[in-house]
Amino acid sequence: MVLSYLTHGLSSKTLASRYSLEPYLISKITNMVTRLLATKLYPEFIKIPVSRRRLHETTQAFEELTSLPNMCGAIDSSPVKLHRLPSDSNPSTYRSRYGYPAVQLQVVADHKKIFWDVCVKGPGGIDDATHLRDSLLYNRLTSGDVVWDKVINVRGHHVRPFIVGDWCYPLLSFLLTPFTWDRTGSPAQNEFDAALMKGRTVVEEAIGLLKGRWKILQDLNVGLNHAPQTIVACCVLHNLCQIAREPEPELWKEPEESGPPPRVVESEKSLYYIGDNLRHALADDLYQRLSR
Repeated sequence: MVLSYLTHGLSSKTLASRYSLEPYLISKITNMVTRLLATKLYPEFIKIPVSRRRLHETTQAFEELTSLPNMCGAIDSSPVKLHRLPSDSNPSTYRSRYGYPAVQLQVVADHKKIFWDVCVKGPGGIDDATHLRDSLLYNRLTSGDVVWDKVINVRGHHVRPFIVGDWCYPLLSFLLTPFTWDRTGSPAQNEFDAALMKGRTVVEEAIGLLKGRWKILQDLNVGLNHAPQTIVACCVLHNLCQIAREPEPELWKEPEESGPPPRVVESEKSLYYIGDNLRHALADDLYQRLSR
């Protein structure tokens, strides 16, 4: 029943009629199952790739896709549309960049379009950089809590595993972003940007699969208190489907996003400096290899 609810986005009234149950029971059961998925099964199926074997497999696959070494994931955000807002909420806070009320979903995906981190923390009006900085993943990566035991040398620089994001994210030692958004950089920079964006396609497709497979996320008809756990539950189920190699549905397509690059905050200056040096080293190395 709950799978049918999440797959088709049916209302409690429709499900109550179909299963001959009271609507309040439908809501109670759905809340219980999504809570269990979002809490008990989350640590089993959504994990940062820290084991040597998984990290090697992930970075190797990304290198084959992009020619960039030691990439271990791609990050992106997506507003999940809310069917309605509580009367006591501030509509402008929840208004997404596409104009509808939403909560913000942030995910990191690997080469198999499996999420290894999920965060639903902010309202739809929050920008990607701020949402990242509020996340547990950001705190773990900036504090050194996550230890990736794989370091390579590129042009005299120690390159640890990194994730990639678009220009809406801050450039950091562990998160590399494009030099430009319109290919106005040097030839080496443009080659790097093209490679990085090729790696980013996996997370765009993963989000497209998530919303295509679990149609409730196209118009989330649950109370605001239950929205985060419902979204996370769908992410856990998405990973189960990817691991089991279930047939992939038609991708949900979102409009192209745009916006100014985020400002560098004081606490990130050293991380920005390291990230900028790594980005230049990787760009020069890639351009030299492609020019042979």
